[in-house]
Amino acid sequence: MFKTIGDPADCEVRSVIRFLNANKVNPAEIHRQLVEIYGENVMTDGMVRKWVRQFNDGRTNVHDEARSGRPSVATMVWLQK
Repeated sequence: MFKTIGDPADCEVRSVIRFLNANKVNPAEIHRQLVEIYGENVMTDGMVRKWVRQFNDGRTNVHDEARSGRPSVATMVWLQK
């Protein structure tokens, strides 16, 4: 039995997806391994497949891309500190 890791950063999970995908692990197996280590709420199978497609299309950045619009409440709280 593995020790689970709670509350991982999004970029951490995406890095694991990128690594396993580079090692030719299929998306369903990547999702299974993520759930095993990070728990049921880590990321959906569909989102894993989306990230695998993006990495296969040449994306290398595991961080969120800048978006226009209103920042989240959590970002607003952080900015006020």
